[in-house]
Amino acid sequence: MPGTFAMRIFKKYIPLQVAKYVKTFFRGRLYISGKGGFMFDSGRLVAAPSSDACHQSVVNEVNGKISELSAGGAMF
Repeated sequence: MPGTFAMRIFKKYIPLQVAKYVKTFFRGRLYISGKGGFMFDSGRLVAAPSSDACHQSVVNEVNGKISELSAGGAMF
């Protein structure tokens, strides 16, 4: 459905778990306790233009994990 969004609340911030969720559902919203609310689209977390440094840091970290997952897993 075009107007359907996934919504999830994460009680703990675990970047890999958030990345898997974003990659799986592709589009929607999520909330991380202690970090705030986020939107994601096209399988990537999106930062609001007025987001603070903490928010931006979470977006960068999760999107990095998504890139690792897309590349075939973690590099050793």
